Amino acid sequence: MVIRWNVTIPQLTGDQPRTAYVYLPTCYESDPQRRFPVLYMFDGHNVFFDSDATYGKCWGMKEYLDYTDTPLIVAAVECNHGANNERLSEYSPYDFRNPRFGKVKAAGRETMEWFIHSFKPEVDSRYRTLPDRRHTFIAGSSMGGLMSLYAVTEYNRVFSRAAALSPSLWVSPSGLAKTIADADITAGSVVYMDYGARELSHHEAMRAEFSKVADQLLQRRVLLNTRIVPAGEHCEASWEKQLPFCIPALMYGL
Repeated sequence: MVIRWNVTIPQLTGDQPRTAYVYLPTCYESDPQRRFPVLYMFDGHNVFFDSDATYGKCWGMKEYLDYTDTPLIVAAVECNHGANNERLSEYSPYDFRNPRFGKVKAAGRETMEWFIHSFKPEVDSRYRTLPDRRHTFIAGSSMGGLMSLYAVTEYNRVFSRAAALSPSLWVSPSGLAKTIADADITAGSVVYMDYGARELSHHEAMRAEFSKVADQLLQRRVLLNTRIVPAGEHCEASWEKQLPFCIPALMYGL
């Protein structure tokens, strides 16, 4: 079951509403005493429904979790769809400049502060969650993948596990490296990180950047699961196929 409601992020878009989604597992109603881990996700409009997805294809998250009876709540929020790179700003922890997008001002910290101090408390109050760090995860793709890496390192006190699919490591390699180096990361934090083999050709030196980030996470004693996805593309249809890899990685050992 997926529930929708409108939320606002005042520090980013004032009183402009956007859609929040919560998936409740198949056993939620039949086991009323049970509490569940929560996976927070970016680009919520692309997670559950083709009809909401930017390019007409979602991750198929509901179908996968229903089919596997995974005991997990998923809470996701729609991005800013503004025409002036607002999504890039919202999902970047670092200022950056790019030939295609121009200068982008970081609002990733403001986004995460809202997730932690507004959205998470609302989800925890509405639903039977396990609100502690051990059972709180975060995931996303592309810029959302970059934000997931940022969240699990910079806000490791909140998120113990993350999945970063096709993360936009090109945005600020030095910024991310500094975040990982300086963050207070609890040993045994879990990160799943992948990248599509076909999309590697679209970003010069991406293979090297992927390797650098993986090595740095391992040096910080993160439990890391990495993959270069055969024939993987930069799209929801490809990310949907990675659910049997990333969801078990997040749930393993709980």
